[in-house]
Amino acid sequence: MNIQPQVELVLRELCKAGNVQAGQLLVIGTSTSEVLGHHIGTSGTEEVAAPIFAAVEAVRAEIGFHPVFQCCEHLNRALVLERTAMLDYRLEPVSAIPVPRAGGSMASYAFKHLKQAYLVEAVQAHAGIDIGGTLIGMHLKAVAIPLRPSIRMIGHASVQLAYTRPKLIGGPRAVYVLEEKPADAGFCE
Repeated sequence: MNIQPQVELVLRELCKAGNVQAGQLLVIGTSTSEVLGHHIGTSGTEEVAAPIFAAVEAVRAEIGFHPVFQCCEHLNRALVLERTAMLDYRLEPVSAIPVPRAGGSMASYAFKHLKQAYLVEAVQAHAGIDIGGTLIGMHLKAVAIPLRPSIRMIGHASVQLAYTRPKLIGGPRAVYVLEEKPADAGFCE
């Protein structure tokens, strides 16, 4: 399997389409079992997590986003991230150490390899990648935009991408893109 180049490709597509910026949160949900062609949660391995982590690190080095690795349901889908991201976003740490059978192989691998890894309960990420149906939506900002990747499978696992945008608020008079100074037509003061 060519896991690392495939993950790099779809992550770059996501970052380009979603205009992911340095310092933003990008959540990664991964079932290494699904990548291997097995049912989620049954046969995960850190050997599959390693090239996925390497791909995330390669793209992060180019863009500067904060990677956030989602745990499995045995740790309530808590998230592994670096201390700097936790502090930047004023997140509260929680106490647990992800291991392959409680947290998942991807989160376990990330916890061991990130600089000063911490676990937090929830984030509101700017974008995310879901490899194998891990359901990352709970960790995305309110308005998620699905993105169809050029590669639909990593190994045997389906790949879903999403980025977010700010909510559009207002009614018929709301303006979302300022072209030029509008004429004085009944402004509210």
